[in-house]
Amino acid sequence: MIVFKDQELQVSGKIDYANAQDYYLDGLRVVQSQTKFPLVVNLAGLESGSTLALAVLVRWLRQTPQAQGLQFKAVPAKMMNIIQACHLQDDLQIIQ
Repeated sequence: MIVFKDQELQVSGKIDYANAQDYYLDGLRVVQSQTKFPLVVNLAGLESGSTLALAVLVRWLRQTPQAQGLQFKAVPAKMMNIIQACHLQDDLQIIQ
């Protein structure tokens, strides 16, 4: 589920092959409606930090100014391991 609350795009639930496109489109609507960047993406409610979930986040990132308009908060440990294994930590803004 995607909710825009407290100036954050909050992602919860599980992103899988059956719903990844819906997550992408719901999040894209929020990203495209923003005028102030960077936008914080809070992943605290995300059930699984899969490569598919990461792909959805990267697709959102590509739709922001200079592809740098998102900051990721509360990144699940598994997703953080994927980010580090792919050497994406310099491309993604991870905040605490």
